[in-house]
Amino acid sequence: MGKIVLRLSKKPMSNSDKPKILVRPLQYRDLEGLELFDDESGNEHPQLKQTLHQIDRWYGAIELVRSIPNPYQYRHGFLVAEVDRQIQGIMQVAPFNCTRSTWQVKHVWVNRRIKVEENSEDTAVLTAMDCGSQLLRYCFEKIVEASNWLLEVDVNDKAALALYRHNGFQPLAQLTCWEVAPGILQELSTNVPDLPNLLPVRNNDAQLLYQLDTVAMPPLLRQVFDRQIHDFKVDVVQKAASGVRTYFNHYREARQYVFESQRKAAIGYYHLNLSLEAEIHTADLTVHPAYTWLYPELMAQMAQVCQASSSQKALQLVSADYQPEREEYLQRIGAQRTKHSLLMSRSVWHKVREAKHISLEGLQLSDVLSGLQPVRNPIPSRWESATNQDKLNLPREGSED
Repeated sequence: MGKIVLRLSKKPMSNSDKPKILVRPLQYRDLEGLELFDDESGNEHPQLKQTLHQIDRWYGAIELVRSIPNPYQYRHGFLVAEVDRQIQGIMQVAPFNCTRSTWQVKHVWVNRRIKVEENSEDTAVLTAMDCGSQLLRYCFEKIVEASNWLLEVDVNDKAALALYRHNGFQPLAQLTCWEVAPGILQELSTNVPDLPNLLPVRNNDAQLLYQLDTVAMPPLLRQVFDRQIHDFKVDVVQKAASGVRTYFNHYREARQYVFESQRKAAIGYYHLNLSLEAEIHTADLTVHPAYTWLYPELMAQMAQVCQASSSQKALQLVSADYQPEREEYLQRIGAQRTKHSLLMSRSVWHKVREAKHISLEGLQLSDVLSGLQPVRNPIPSRWESATNQDKLNLPREGSED
């Protein structure tokens, strides 16, 4: 009869056995020895390299802005994740709206080579998922004013999608990035746009742009974005920052909107970023759902502005899955899809300790009357004593038998 051999597996290691991950704000000394993380294909992240170069260049100004209480002190927030005193992850977050009720995860870079060998028996496995999750959870716990978090991720980045889904992010919309070639822009610029009420954007028009933005998106996105009128105003600090960026980055802006005089409302708006050094211009376009005939007119207007700046550069636009008319028009004029991404969000509800509140609505009549009952038996009065003696046929005091 053969023997049965039982092999007992070792006890799996808990999370407490894993190396500790320390999350802290980025410091200037981290920029010197910071290694560029590689993705799964071994290529460097060019966007990370560009971001770190900008931090190195403007670190003093960024820290000065963050040290003074102002609406922009949280605009450049960078966190790092350390494992054994080595930086293994970087995260950039920023407020999405002026009230800071919604925050945006701009980038999460994690070293893919942080993974420990699976056959290691001395240490638990620490993956890039653990490092990225620790960065996200740190923000969820520390930034208590944020009730919603928002991010955009490429559909082909499977590792990032897994990280965000693991931490509770759900898709809101599908975004498609379109590129309009210089030849198409030149052809569109020959058309004369029929826009009689095309006006420049000023702060007095913030109410009109806010109403247009509200009606141009679904209710769920409107709730997550939580934009207010102040989000469409440009104050003195923003004007100064825009001037500095224009001088050093060599680009200029163009902002206009279409005013509907009968309804006293804005029905179309575009914001062009005309780059003098980059190979492509970018634009944000908002059109009222009831005025989709504005797409050819606004595209012709933007094409003329782009041609006046540079005739050899393409234009980049973004469309969402709830904008079928825009996607149909861009496909009809020959624009090319260059990128597909997901807009994802999650809500955060922080526990607040409150004193126990007693409501009078839930009280029953029996509970109220029970509080009015005496704690001990009452002492009988003289009249009650005489009555009890008559019932028991007892002789009263001073009476004769």
